[in-house]
Amino acid sequence: MHGVSLALPGAGTPAPPSTPLPEPAASPTRTVRVRDPYIVAVVLFCAYAALSISRYLQLRTMSWDLGIFEQVVRAYAQLEAPVADLKGPGVNILGDHFSPVVALLAPAYRLFPTPVTLLVAQAALFALSAIPVTRVAARLLGRWPGVAIGVGYGLSWGVQRAVEFDFHEIAFAVPLIAFALEALLTGRRRAALCWALPLVLVKEDLGLTAAAIALVVAVRARRTAPRVVPDALAVAALAVVAAVLTFAFVIPAFNSGDTYDYWVKVEGGSGPLDGFDVKFRTLLWLLLPTAGLLALRSPLILIALPTLGWRFLSSEDNYWGTAWHYNAVLMPIVTLALVDAIVRVRSGPRAWLRSYAHHLPAMVAAAALALTTSLPLSALAEPDTYRVRPEVRAAERLLDSIPDDATVEANVGPISLLTSRCRVFWVGDTRGITPDYIALDNRTRWVGDPPGYAKRLHPGATYTVTGEVGGYLVLERATGGAE
Repeated sequence: MHGVSLALPGAGTPAPPSTPLPEPAASPTRTVRVRDPYIVAVVLFCAYAALSISRYLQLRTMSWDLGIFEQVVRAYAQLEAPVADLKGPGVNILGDHFSPVVALLAPAYRLFPTPVTLLVAQAALFALSAIPVTRVAARLLGRWPGVAIGVGYGLSWGVQRAVEFDFHEIAFAVPLIAFALEALLTGRRRAALCWALPLVLVKEDLGLTAAAIALVVAVRARRTAPRVVPDALAVAALAVVAAVLTFAFVIPAFNSGDTYDYWVKVEGGSGPLDGFDVKFRTLLWLLLPTAGLLALRSPLILIALPTLGWRFLSSEDNYWGTAWHYNAVLMPIVTLALVDAIVRVRSGPRAWLRSYAHHLPAMVAAAALALTTSLPLSALAEPDTYRVRPEVRAAERLLDSIPDDATVEANVGPISLLTSRCRVFWVGDTRGITPDYIALDNRTRWVGDPPGYAKRLHPGATYTVTGEVGGYLVLERATGGAE
């Protein structure tokens, strides 16, 4: 991390607050301030969308998740059960993760049936979350510190890694958390509860995050708004009950094995010292460049504990680090905990701490900008990001030769180019179905004998290579092969 300190103009010494949650002072530049969060969000949306779409056009999809979610949204758009054949033929995704919220994308997908719809929607959701973050930071800290916080949040490594990860349902959680914490910090406690409760529909574990938000609301309201405390406790209890029921009954009801498949990653999970170096680095990344450690002075940071808890206690080491999308939901929590901490510290007795807090928004923005040079959005400064190589175009034409509605067995590379018009299975997991075609990204030459590999997958069928371009190959089942 680059320790850059940059004082932004207009960030004058803020007046000491009379309460932990001061009301904003009237300002002649109020109209300009209202626009700032939206300007930040629009710029971020353009950056996120450009990165996601360019990666898709260059066949740089990172995992099978984009294909899985497209299958799910496509099913919702056709008013069918959310089956994701990539998880196994006929598998209902609600038996894997409980994320009915993605059905909200069905109308847009019905109009634009392409995975790009999902990528643009995710970019919009992440950018939307910057509006409450920037707005509440400006209200409590001043215009330019608020803009700095918004920029630092929008460029934070956790959000960038999630954008790079193509698509995931947590894109819905990030703005919900941001709006909930904005409402909490501005004293709109019941609004905070209303924003938090829908998290139970985003993913099964986020019910615990909703409960944590509700508990923090209860703690902060106990003196100034005691009537809100019962409501907050009721929401916390409801969120916990919803999470327990989802884990124990809802997901197993849709699962062919009558269970929650991910228990295996928790049972016999890691001890606190297992992978300690990875977990400690993740904590440092969360607290240093994003908040300069000051977020630890705010009770809002406790809202991060449910997510960190299941990740660090899991035996799945991929959950421990800073890659993928797992840290995106923590970014609004840490950032707004920082805003809350600055408000608390700036009227404190320690001059050095007040000075540090005063300069921290600019430091966070500068750190985010500096780190971006080694993060996914740095690709937007490279000319190759906006060019599609001839071999990629050729691979697309090869995959386009597969007819609509065909059954296809594929690995990561071809998936997202086929799920909008074919029934696609994960390679090696067709469970007795012999597909019409096999499409593979073979750029690393991991398949040395494609027909022989196809024979091992489906002994009763014969496949022939119909084309191989740029490392991508397509095999077609011979007429009369096994069904």
